[in-house]
Amino acid sequence: MSIALTVFFKALVVVPVTVLPILNPIAIAPIFLSMTGPIEPQLANRLAKRIALNCFFLLLGAIFIGSYVLDFFGISIPIVRVAGGIVVSMAGWKLLNDQSQDKLLNSVAATHGGSWSREELRTRSFYPFSFPLTVGPGTIAAAVALGAQMPHKPVDWLVTGIASAIGVLLTTLVVYLCYRFARNMERFLGDIGATVVLRLSAFILLCIGISIGWAGISDLISELPLNRG
Repeated sequence: MSIALTVFFKALVVVPVTVLPILNPIAIAPIFLSMTGPIEPQLANRLAKRIALNCFFLLLGAIFIGSYVLDFFGISIPIVRVAGGIVVSMAGWKLLNDQSQDKLLNSVAATHGGSWSREELRTRSFYPFSFPLTVGPGTIAAAVALGAQMPHKPVDWLVTGIASAIGVLLTTLVVYLCYRFARNMERFLGDIGATVVLRLSAFILLCIGISIGWAGISDLISELPLNRG
């Protein structure tokens, strides 16, 4: 029983500790706000719920079936990390250098008028908000790596699977809270503070992308015949 509890709590902690730094919902919240514009609070709450739910299933799927899908297509995790790093880096670079981001809130407001249809809400809640803004390729690669490390013993696999699911639930709860109260954070920071945080978030996103890509490149280099002794 003590061994099972150890396995359970280890898996419970590992998932949020591994995934949250890459997700970084606190840093992404200002970007989320700039893309949604001044929508109604009730709509923002529904959007945050849908994004959190989408992220839950994306992460859960990546952990439990991600490695099998990659094996089927012959794609290794290092390749996913390199590709994910490129995508995340490009997104961060674009946000960091795009001067129109400062006026994006007004343009979105003019386009949507502060109200979205149910179909538009459903569509946008997945793309681009859930994927790739929140759960990007780097996050999926990390989740797949966690799934690949799950034990093969049936009892340990079951315990680890339950703990991982709870860990994903806790992680997506943090995402929901950050997006749900993103407007409050913006009011607290003010216009200048929100702009500064947005730029810093974009820079952090760029750094995360480079880090993910470099990890994949390092893994690929270590697999070269010259590095096998």
